[in-house]
Amino acid sequence: MSMEALERILNESLNDLKTKGTFKGKETLITGIKPAEPGKGPRYYIEGHGDKEFLKMNGNSYLGLSLNQEVIRAEEESARKFGAGPGAVRFISGTYQPHTELEERLAKFHDREAAMIFSSAYSTVMGIVSLLISNDTFVISDELNHNCIINAIRLSRPAGKSVYKHLNMVELEAMLKENVGKGKRAIVLTDGIFSMRGDYAPLDSIVDICKKYGSKYEEGVITVVDDSHGVGSFGKTGRGVEEYTNTKVDILVSTLGKALGVNGGYVVASSITINYLRETAPFYIYSNPITASEAAASTKALEILDSEKGLKLLQHMRSLTKQFEDGLQQLGFEILSSEHPVVPLMIRDTQKTTDLVKYLFNNGILATGLNYPVVPKGDEEIRFQIAADQTENDIDYVLDVLMKYKENN
Repeated sequence: MSMEALERILNESLNDLKTKGTFKGKETLITGIKPAEPGKGPRYYIEGHGDKEFLKMNGNSYLGLSLNQEVIRAEEESARKFGAGPGAVRFISGTYQPHTELEERLAKFHDREAAMIFSSAYSTVMGIVSLLISNDTFVISDELNHNCIINAIRLSRPAGKSVYKHLNMVELEAMLKENVGKGKRAIVLTDGIFSMRGDYAPLDSIVDICKKYGSKYEEGVITVVDDSHGVGSFGKTGRGVEEYTNTKVDILVSTLGKALGVNGGYVVASSITINYLRETAPFYIYSNPITASEAAASTKALEILDSEKGLKLLQHMRSLTKQFEDGLQQLGFEILSSEHPVVPLMIRDTQKTTDLVKYLFNNGILATGLNYPVVPKGDEEIRFQIAADQTENDIDYVLDVLMKYKENN
């Protein structure tokens, strides 16, 4: 059958993305990595740029564990023992010892009864949210929630939905109050750390508000949080926004692929909840799990995080974040300051953002520009991300490049 008609429509859609400014284009291809050396973090080689070295300031491996030799050895040893892939979905014959060991470790780390791993945090959210939302459920969501939460709600059929302004607890409470009687159950969904801004949800206030209205809904008010950017990078011991706000939500989702440096996602909750999800979640039942070696590597990364070594990595990451934020402010740049290693440099102009990203790239720095319509007009920014395998010299180098840019523009 001819594809000409369909391809014409698809090409029109691609052109529309280009017109809107959301066309991503060719991906940056990393061809190699130069290991860290004294005073200098790892450098990356990019296709088409030969031996030129790039400092990655837009990665999610906040603790540098993706290049940690202990983590790599754990993955190599497990691959030799269990093979390169699971060979089946888990309920057939794809569950290996490293999978269950990781789930036990995650549950203990988050002080929950049980945990369940998925192929990614995105698939975790997509896989569980619709199972928690019935046609008698009212859903409430923060306006800046991640795409996975937005799409998971879209795939569900709730009794109703409301979206509150970012971090606006007055609106959240008003929505819970106004919708009593419109559903047997209410679910409040939010990111823990909002990845575009580095700010965090006040989970203590959210939980208190939900408890206040829990008795007014026949099946209660449930809190579901995706803290993929918080776990491993936020809170005194890296337990995320729950730790930072000294509270606990009903269902917590996070990732193995950011601060822990490996791959996959997970959810922690009560044993009854996890048992139900394990029996019903299609993204779990019908998809291969992460490999046994990835699970072993994740367990090692979690082991490192939950140790004195992990505390030192967190301290170093926070020190670098403060060094970078202080330096940017001294140079006269506008930033959104927080204790999280995402540092948004507010440019507030699309063309200037594009120009600065190009300037940074030409000077060997990988950074991500966020332009309209990805962010609202006037909120254009460059999102820098600090990692524990960077050095003070690395941060000084980026600040020096930015100073020279500012002097000439």
